[in-house]
Order: sequence, then structure tokens, then C-alpha cells
Amino acid sequence: MSSGSSQQTSKRSVLQQLRRQMSALPQPQAEDSVLLRVLIQVLVTLGITSVAVAAAGVTQTSSLNLLAIPLSAVGAYWSWHRRGQKNIATKFCIAIGMLLALAFFFSRLLGNPGDTRVILAELLIHLQVLHSFDLPRRKDLGYSMMIGLILIGVAGTVSQTLAFGPLLLLFCLVALPVLVLDYQSQLGVLRQGWQSLKTGASLRQLVGLVLIVLTLGLVIFALLPRLPGYQIRSFPISSTVDFDGEFNGNRIVNPGYVNQGEGSEGSGGSGASGELEEQTASSGPGEIDDTFYYGFNQTMNQNLRGSLTPQVVMRVRSQAEGFWRVLAFDRYTGQGWEISRSEQAETLRRSNFAYQTYVPRIPSLARDREIIQTYTITSTLPNLIPALYQPEELYFPTEEVAIDPEGSLRSPVSLEEGMTYTVISEVPYRDRSVLRQAETEYDAVTKALYLQVPEAIRNRVRQQAEALLARSPNPLSDPYEKTLFLAQALKQNYAIQPELPFFADDDDLVEAFLFDYEGGYPDHFSTVLTVMLRSIGIPARLVAGFGPGEFNPFTGFYVVQNTDAYAMTEVYFPRYGWFAFDPIPGHPLIPPSIEDSQVFSALRRFWNWVAGWLPSPVAGWLNGVFAAVGSTIARSLGWFSGLFRQGWVGIFLGLATLLGLGFLGWLSWLGWLGWRHQRWLQKLPPMESLYQQMVGWLAQQGHPKSAAQTPLEFAQHLCDRPDPQRAQIIHEISHAYIRWRYGREDQNDAYLKQQLRRLQRPRRG
Repeated sequence: MSSGSSQQTSKRSVLQQLRRQMSALPQPQAEDSVLLRVLIQVLVTLGITSVAVAAAGVTQTSSLNLLAIPLSAVGAYWSWHRRGQKNIATKFCIAIGMLLALAFFFSRLLGNPGDTRVILAELLIHLQVLHSFDLPRRKDLGYSMMIGLILIGVAGTVSQTLAFGPLLLLFCLVALPVLVLDYQSQLGVLRQGWQSLKTGASLRQLVGLVLIVLTLGLVIFALLPRLPGYQIRSFPISSTVDFDGEFNGNRIVNPGYVNQGEGSEGSGGSGASGELEEQTASSGPGEIDDTFYYGFNQTMNQNLRGSLTPQVVMRVRSQAEGFWRVLAFDRYTGQGWEISRSEQAETLRRSNFAYQTYVPRIPSLARDREIIQTYTITSTLPNLIPALYQPEELYFPTEEVAIDPEGSLRSPVSLEEGMTYTVISEVPYRDRSVLRQAETEYDAVTKALYLQVPEAIRNRVRQQAEALLARSPNPLSDPYEKTLFLAQALKQNYAIQPELPFFADDDDLVEAFLFDYEGGYPDHFSTVLTVMLRSIGIPARLVAGFGPGEFNPFTGFYVVQNTDAYAMTEVYFPRYGWFAFDPIPGHPLIPPSIEDSQVFSALRRFWNWVAGWLPSPVAGWLNGVFAAVGSTIARSLGWFSGLFRQGWVGIFLGLATLLGLGFLGWLSWLGWLGWRHQRWLQKLPPMESLYQQMVGWLAQQGHPKSAAQTPLEFAQHLCDRPDPQRAQIIHEISHAYIRWRYGREDQNDAYLKQQLRRLQRPRRG
């Protein structure tokens, strides 16, 4: 018994000792500043609001997230009043709530494995609401600051419009005083209450600092290299869209050109989509729908008249500018086009473990480059998937998609507002010299499909094409040069006719364009070029899609409208694939595509945006200057990179060049610093300038002046270190400086300058 009681006594004493040690430890100091707490709550509120604003119309999110603003404010008020308490029960409740929030996060993540950015942001919002009920210390307030910063960062990655800009500006305006107050709190000099406003920086200084930060941010954004390829293959995608019914990819549904009806047999649809039948035929007069482009359909009737009402249909983030290709037509009908092999569309099913769908590609010898694009639909589009040619991987929210023989992608459902998907394309480079040497022997399938011309117009169109080619000052022997010349000839010799009348039933579009009206609608130019090329034995087809749209340099997105949709001509080069040509007046002859160097593409696009506001002569002159500078830099970089491909000698020459450039840069930096110092000295009063010159010279001699030393202490410290004679000069100039600075006595500047020159004179012997 005695042994057991002694053990209990020893345990009790150990526990008591531990309690005394714990009570002796310094307790966490609560943060009492109301101003700091309020400003941090404002930061959190801006972060939550920015996520809601940025995600609107872009990805799925709940408006209930805005309830986190008043809830977190209530929590912050509670924690301030309870900042001196231990709040054990509250901490347990917070821990349980965080576990529930984590469970909710994983359930949403598994149920919606697409774009996880907003899901992660919502987890942070839930944690912030719980965390706000326990903010006694400055460190805990720091966690809330970081959550607000992360939320504003997530909103920046999700945002596609400038609506996010004002929130970012407000965040910067609030964050700067928060950082000042937080630093004062760390030093222990932060006052309680609102008196701290008087101790911080002025509003003018804060606004100036914000403007500097924003300017630097824009400059960095413009100069930041855009390197090809992503290292992480996790792309923005909408949540899965369920499709009820059988999908075989045979049918195209354009909401602007359908009727409600029974649906014709063999329409390729079933269920809900089978109730839609095509309204437009391949010929005959009609009116264009003012919202939907008429060319995104099974047939393209070019005897329609009217115009589109401008409307933003999608926003595209892409590593390169390009033509967002939608579909292609192979059969000319006389007044339009049709797709002859829709029933041969191949259905593609995505992976069971990811949103990734592999798209089959035609083998090509052309050099290509991987380009990643993310599309966000802002207005309903047909069930056709825009993408740069040629798509290789598709990350789309439906389990199945289809691809037709012309390389066009089709969806089981229409592309609705808010849908987001990503495409990885292997875009071929356009090498003119290589394509000029392409073969001119075509297989039977290519001839049957892409050389088709109605017999009634074949000879007359061929004669007109040959007559245009005969105007070339040099003989044209290859399909590439012939296509370029014909496209340019159409631009120069024919005009857009806005008031073009309807074609009669027996009229042919190409004949009417060439011989009756000498022009037509913009898309008619592409039809005429396609048929003319076919008539002289060059395989061609009509391709429809969207132009790049307007690039917004501040968001990094291409804003595409329905009016950006148009048709071009694609020409086939054996073993290299299809390449587009644009004969429409006012359009570039070669559509936008990838280039060898687009590392600083954002800077170029930003300049294009700025140049649009400048007078044409000024913009032209600056473009010429930038082009000359750019070509010089490009040649220099090419020469330099070529050194490292010339063996060991080239490598040594390259390294020597780097060292020489580094040395010149160092000398330039020193020269710039010296020039700045001289400018600074010139602005000073004569006596101040003379004294600073002496201090600078002494620092170069190894005798720097400490900031804590007065002029007399510095002179006394030197004594006779340089030598007695120079020490006397230093003492004389220092005393003169003190009499001028503090006694306002005039000094003999000429004599003192002479003494300074004696001081700086090199020693002999």
C-alpha cells in the first residue's frame, strides 16, 4: 500500500509541476486593434466577392457563398469580444465544422472532377467562416489575410472580363494599410482603435504606391514570356453534361435554322434532338437569322440575305492566335455547300478516369506545335465544337463526341452559356518553300471529293481562273503560288456587294459573282476561290469558323462575337495536309496562325491594342521602328544560338560572348550610377555638393562615413589616417560645411573647391 500511495503522490507532484510550468509560459497575446481587424475583414469580403463575380457566367458556383460575408463578419465580432477567453468549446465546434467542410469538399470533388478552382475556393470560404470565430491573435488574423489573398488569386484565374479589375484595385488599396498596421503590430507600436490612421502613411502615398504596383504588374504581364506547353495537364472543364438518347454524330443542330416537328427519318437524332428538323435547304432565297451564323449547319445556303446582330458568343484563352475552326464542306451545290459524308462521322468516347478524349489525326510531314486553347461559351451555339486545326486531345463535358471526315468535332448537345472546355491542337507551321514542293498527284478519293465542279460551269470558270493567272508577271507552276495569286486577284478585281439581289433558281453563285455582279457577299469570295481552284485541278474545300476576335490584353482572352464567323478556302497538299487561304477583301491573305517565336506574344498584342488608338502615320512609323529592332534582335539571337551548334570552338566563343556582354553591362551600370550621382550633385547647393564629393571620394579610398557619424565625428575619426596634410583639408572642409549648414554662414566656395582638388590629387612617391 505504501508503495502504491507513494507512486500516486509522485505522479500528482509531477502533474502539479507541469501545470506550474505551463502557467509560467507566456500566454498568446490578443490583438486589440479594431482597425486592423476591420481592414482584414474587408480583405476577406473582397476575396469572397471577387470569386462570386469572376465565376458568374464562367463556371458553376453557388450564390450562397455570399452568405459567408455576413457570417464571417459575425464571427470576427464574436472573436474580438472573446479574445481574452480560452474558448475551448468554440475550438471543438470549429474543428468539427472543418471536418464537415472537408467531407463536403471531397464529395463535390469526386462528383465534379472538372474545373476544381472554384471548388477549392469554396472550401477556403467555408474554412474562413469557421476560422473567423477564433481570431484572438495577430497570427490568426494573418491566416485570414492569406485566405483573402488566395481567394483574390483564384478569382484572377477564373475571371474572363474586366469586372474583376475594380475588386483587385480595392484589394490593393486595402492591403497596403493592412501590411503597414500588421508591421506596427509586430513591433508593438500599434495603437488601439482608429487612432492608428494618423500613424500610417498618407492617402496620397498609398494611392501612389498602388499606381506603381499596378503599373509594374501590367509591364510584367506584357513582358512575361509565353513559353509553349503546360507542365500540369489539368485544364478548365465544365461539369459533366448528361445526354439522354443515342448519339452517332450524324446530325448538326443550329438553333437559328430549325423547326419544331416530327423530324425526318434518318436525321441522325433521337429523343429530344430528333424533334428538330432542318429549315434551310441548300438553295433558294431566304433570310439570315440575326443571331446564329448560317454556315454552321449540314448545308450552307448562300442565297440568304441579311446580317447578324453583334453578340459575344465565346471567350478563348489560347497560346496562339488562330482561326477557331468549326466545320468544312466538300460538295458545291450551285448556290451553297453541303457535307456529303455526315453519316461517316466517328463517335469518340472519353476515358473512364478523366475528361480526356483522344482525337484521330491525319499523318502529316509538316512541322507542328502544340497549342492549348480553353473556350468559355457565353451564348448558345450549335452542337459543333470550335478548335484550332488539328485537334489532338479534347477535354469536353460530355462522355461522347464525334468527328466527321472533314475533321470537324460535334457534340451530343448544343453548346450552352457557361460551358467550358479545353482543346490541345497540333497546329502545323506554314512553310511556303516546303508547300511549293508538295506533290501534285492526288488519289482517287481526293479527286472525287475535292475536285467536284458542276459541269455546266466548269469550262467557263476554268477559263476565268486561267485568265487571272495569266496576269502574273512570273510563271506560276505550283498549286501554292497559284492559290495565293488567285486569292489576291479576287480581292483586287471584285468587290463586296452589300445590296446583292437574290439568285434565281437556275443561277449559279460562282457564275453570277464572276460575270454578272463582279462581287458578292464576303463568304461568296471563298466559295468562288474554292470552285476556281477545283476547276484547274487543285483540291479545295470550304471551311467555316470564327476569326480570332478582339484580344483583351488585360484579361488575356480573345472575345469572339457571332459577327466574327466567316468562311475561307482550305487547299490540300499531299503528305502535308490542309492549309487555309482567305480571299475576302479587308482580311489578311493568310489567316492568323502560329509563328516560330511567340515568347513575347502578349507584348505584341498589347502594342496592337495601343496602336489602334494612335493616328495611322504614328502607328505605322512606330511599327517600322519596332520591326527593325525586332529583326535585329532576332538575327543576333539566331547568330548567338548558332555558336553553340558549332562544336567546342563555338561553345567557347559563346561563353566568351556572354562574359563580354556581362562585362559591358557591368560597365554600363557603373556609368549609369555615376551619371545619376553627378546629376544629384548638380542639384545640391554648392557647399553641400562639395562636402558630398569629399565624402564620396573618401569612401572610394576605403574611408566610408557611417550614417550615425556627424561631420565633425567623421573628421575626428579620420585624424591623420590619409596623411596629416589631407587630414587638415578634411577638417577644414568639414568645419566650413557645419558653419554653412547650421550657422547659415557664407563660405569661400572657390577656395574650398581648390582644397578639394588638392585632396583628390594623387600622391607622389
